[in-house]
Amino acid sequence: MTLRAFRLASTGLLGLASVGTAWAETIGAPVSGQIGFQPPVTSVARDLQDFHNFWLMPVITIISLFVLALLAYVVWKFNDKANPTPSKTTHNTLIEVVWTVLPVLILVVIAIPSFKLLTKELTVPAADMEIKVTGSQWHWSYAYPTEKIGFDSFIKDQKDIDQSKGDMWLLSVDNEVVVPVNKTVVLDVTSVDVIHSFVIQSFGIRIDAVPGRLNQTWFKAEQEGVYYGQCSKICGKDHAFMPIAFRVVAQDKYDAWLAGAKKKFALGEAASPTVASAAVEQQTLAR
Repeated sequence: MTLRAFRLASTGLLGLASVGTAWAETIGAPVSGQIGFQPPVTSVARDLQDFHNFWLMPVITIISLFVLALLAYVVWKFNDKANPTPSKTTHNTLIEVVWTVLPVLILVVIAIPSFKLLTKELTVPAADMEIKVTGSQWHWSYAYPTEKIGFDSFIKDQKDIDQSKGDMWLLSVDNEVVVPVNKTVVLDVTSVDVIHSFVIQSFGIRIDAVPGRLNQTWFKAEQEGVYYGQCSKICGKDHAFMPIAFRVVAQDKYDAWLAGAKKKFALGEAASPTVASAAVEQQTLAR
């Protein structure tokens, strides 16, 4: 069987992640009973899923089947009935060389596409727009530096969830981040208190928000829609209640939103969305 044929077979039989993704009716959010990844809408997310489905899954499948075969062989060949007189062999140079060299070769094979993918993730391209993301216990703050706007984004209360508008409990927020489709967006990510983790699966981004440090990541969404994420660090008692929501829209819709946002979320000369107002802090403590 060729490598390509094996990859296709492993994807069909064992790569249920791909099947689960195809079944998902909701893009950008998990669905009940879903297996695998959310549908990717960036080149990085596609490459991440391909790396998992076409490299990691075949390798781990081969290793698992090989170990299972070895265990079955040992049970059959060296049980007390079949082998009443145990061997006193304590050293086998060939076996020791193989079990040392083979894992190294496997890691080298995995490392080649892995390093290529890491380079793509960590090499930040020229930005069409830049957004500063700040994690707090327990919400996110966003700022558009060039537009001089910024806002806090809190999880919606259950009573405010309107499913007819596409709201999702534990994922929808009061203020979504809005970005235009097919634009390179660079995110500067930090935190004001503890370490958070900024994750949007459909974008293929995951980066820590560390106090006193500015980390960068990027994405270029190729499809309109609302894409959700969550903090994946255990950052405190309300860790599970600080979702991320990005709305990707056409350029004309983004321009219309921006015009309104400049009035609603305008920052003063000294204002910063990374420092919550007293009212916001009280709201946070009340949650």
